[in-house]
Amino acid sequence: MDFSFVYITANDMAEAQRIGRVLVEERLAACANCIDGMKSVYWWEGKIDEAAEAVCIVKTRSSLVDTLAARVKALHSYDVPCIVAMKIDNGNPAFFQWIRENTRDA
Repeated sequence: MDFSFVYITANDMAEAQRIGRVLVEERLAACANCIDGMKSVYWWEGKIDEAAEAVCIVKTRSSLVDTLAARVKALHSYDVPCIVAMKIDNGNPAFFQWIRENTRDA
């Protein structure tokens, strides 16, 4: 079974925590780490913009990433939210078992 981290940016800490909580409650993720205080610089609508944002990093089964991404899009305030999955190559087998036990089957 493959596992992934999913990196999600949010408008603020409240949004990151709300999204993280829903993903965990619905067993699309075993855990959500929400981090406040990120400063982003990016292109938007033809110009460079800056904004304070929060980050939500969730741990899940790779087989749930598409469903998780669709759920985040439905919950998110952005038109084009950052939702990026990265497969986990190696790690603590007990941690992977914990993710397996705390997420639903795809």
